[in-house]
Amino acid sequence: MKKNFSSSPILYLSAAAIGVALLAGMSAANRIDPSKKWYAMPADTSGITLVKNANGPTLGYSAKSGVKILTVDGLAFKDLNKNGKLDKYEDWRLPVDERAKDLASQLSIDQIAGLMLYSAHQSIPAASRGPLGAGTYGGKPFADGMDAAAISDQQREFLIKDNLRHVLVTSVKSPEIAARWNNNVQALVEGSGFGIPANNSSDPRHSAATGFEYTAGSGGTISQWPDQLGLAATFDPAVIQQFGNIAAQEYRALGIATALSPQIDLGSEPRWVRINGTFGEDPQLDADMARAYVDGFQTSTGDAEIKDGWGYHSVNAMMKHWPGGGPEEGGRDAHFAYGKFAVYPGNNFDEHLVSFTDGALKLAGPTKMVSAVMPYYTISYGRDNVTGENEGNSYNKYLITDLLRKKYGYDGVVCTDWLVTADEGKTPDVFAGKSWGMETKTVAERHYKILMAGVDQFGGNNDAGPVMEAYKMGVKEHGEAFMRARFEQSAVRLLKNIFRVGLFENPYLDVAQSKATVGKPEFMTAGYNAQLKSIVMLKNLQNVLPLKKGATVSTRLLLSTPYFLAMAFITVPLLTLKGFEYLLASIKAGVVPSVV
Repeated sequence: MKKNFSSSPILYLSAAAIGVALLAGMSAANRIDPSKKWYAMPADTSGITLVKNANGPTLGYSAKSGVKILTVDGLAFKDLNKNGKLDKYEDWRLPVDERAKDLASQLSIDQIAGLMLYSAHQSIPAASRGPLGAGTYGGKPFADGMDAAAISDQQREFLIKDNLRHVLVTSVKSPEIAARWNNNVQALVEGSGFGIPANNSSDPRHSAATGFEYTAGSGGTISQWPDQLGLAATFDPAVIQQFGNIAAQEYRALGIATALSPQIDLGSEPRWVRINGTFGEDPQLDADMARAYVDGFQTSTGDAEIKDGWGYHSVNAMMKHWPGGGPEEGGRDAHFAYGKFAVYPGNNFDEHLVSFTDGALKLAGPTKMVSAVMPYYTISYGRDNVTGENEGNSYNKYLITDLLRKKYGYDGVVCTDWLVTADEGKTPDVFAGKSWGMETKTVAERHYKILMAGVDQFGGNNDAGPVMEAYKMGVKEHGEAFMRARFEQSAVRLLKNIFRVGLFENPYLDVAQSKATVGKPEFMTAGYNAQLKSIVMLKNLQNVLPLKKGATVSTRLLLSTPYFLAMAFITVPLLTLKGFEYLLASIKAGVVPSVV
């Protein structure tokens, strides 16, 4: 176990300092117990106490939760289930797998069903209306004067009533608000049941582009980088790994421990609206970039490492969209019924797997393999070589169990894309549920089919009811013992991702430190440099480059801007090298300079 120095500053007292304190008659001396190998800081203004273990992790707990500290072998542990004794899952000295199995065995089916839920989009504060993140506070919409970091009525209900522990966070008012909201949520769930922390997540949020439900968190006070296609245009895995490392630090400072990325679909269909979120059409380049991306996000080093590369700077990466969402029929996207099919006119299915199997599932770093997988909405038409079934990827046992888990040895979390169990719209162009191939089945039947396919989690579902109905269906078909084991199997996978990043020990944030981390100047500079590197010159007309110092030039430049999948002929005066850089950055941001 590596030492954790990443939390708020802790007071360390050497033997000499303790002696001075005793001589001075300080009241703190009355709290010193020589048999204890830990020391507690006074609670902060929100009631959060930090406890420092000698050669062990810093623990964080809230007075609001009712959790107490146990002393075993002189070390401090959190009594999360409040039973007065140290359970295996509370013992930070034990391997993650052993802790997860112990906790999973103690959970009720209702509690495991809650772990299987992944919330609908949550903005902070909750929006007053709209399809993404709408909510109320004490029955009223958010208004000036309310605490933007408060927990909404809807969030409180799904966290406590439905035992949900995975929250998708979209837009946040500020890093400070996000950190305070995280602390409020963690204090709430720490006091419930077995004290399982919230594993908050985010879609990609480091680009300037917004406008889709999967980019709703983009923008704001955070470092700005190219979209994935722009990152691929750097042709430099080191840049991508640097991005992952920086983004992970900013994510953790916002209370985010899972990234719903990278999107490593092969960009084989240029008409697809999401191609700018891929690493392009080259399978091997995609694999190299995917590997670097996940290594950057998941790997902690030095004092931040707990074990095997996982630690307090780590963010679980969720690769998507298995087995590849790129070959959309006619380029039509599967968010809508008119785009439900993925087709392979060149019979090149295996090429679409390369970024997954040779990239995110085969890391260079110590975490070894991506920790979560999201299948796409699509029906991968004609790909099921066992049953011949054609339904959305999350429903297909061949794609999830036979191919992903058995052939490629993956035993981590598989989470559906959002709303695959919900009903579709009245017409194909309506944005609604995406239960492709299972449209005539009930919501509970869809959940059951997904569970039996080998999936662990349901994206966009706040309600445990259908999961419990699916459990009963399984008991009727397979018996209680079988279904209990099936639920525990998913619970272990889900819990491991929470244990490995240190959330059970300390899920709380230092608000000031979060504010200083997110968007810090060196992170902004790194993002800006990556944007410059991602721009590709297609043709150097009249040999205008390289620019001569102090030269004034008026010419036509042909530039490729992967960020927007566009090429632009632009005629502008280029006054200085700095001005040229400004031009490139302007194009990158989608701002076309005035034509002269």
